[in-house]
Amino acid sequence: MRNVCVYCGSSEGRDPAYAALARALGRALVARGLGLVYGGASVGIMGIVADTVLGLGGRVTGVMPEALVRKEIAHGGLTELVVTSSMHERKTRMAELSDAFVALPGGIGTLEEIFEAWTWGQLGLHAKPCGFLSAAGYWDGLVGFLDHAVRERFVREAHRAMLVVAEDPEELLDRFAAFRAPEVPKWIRKGDE
Repeated sequence: MRNVCVYCGSSEGRDPAYAALARALGRALVARGLGLVYGGASVGIMGIVADTVLGLGGRVTGVMPEALVRKEIAHGGLTELVVTSSMHERKTRMAELSDAFVALPGGIGTLEEIFEAWTWGQLGLHAKPCGFLSAAGYWDGLVGFLDHAVRERFVREAHRAMLVVAEDPEELLDRFAAFRAPEVPKWIRKGDE
């Protein structure tokens, strides 16, 4: 693993634990020699994780559509800023540059991005780990729903297990390092276990 893609909020959120978690992840990435790939913004949790990695001498690649760069939220001090023509191109480029995907606390965009990366893994389009890094129980309700989807047989247990959930960045990265994609079909049929 060389680069970890981090999806996260462009806001800091209500609880200071979210920013603290972003800083902890940034420190863990640099300590392991891993580069950060993220959305390229200077604001919110996005800016905090990037600033932490940069402040410790790490590599940060931001990927941002031209329309957002023009709104002046692009981070000015990145190792590299990749400017794309669309959000679709942004997500594709982030996936190409990354060996793993993690969601810190965030909103609709964060959810959309991590679920797309996880779906691609479920379909066998890549064998890269995906995960949620949680603080103050941020992802608990969503994780409970995903477990419910397994019980209701809309998600295979092996595919649910592909999505690592942790509260500690070191634990998450250790689990990413040991990750092996399951080799089971996506579709659940009657009689499947």
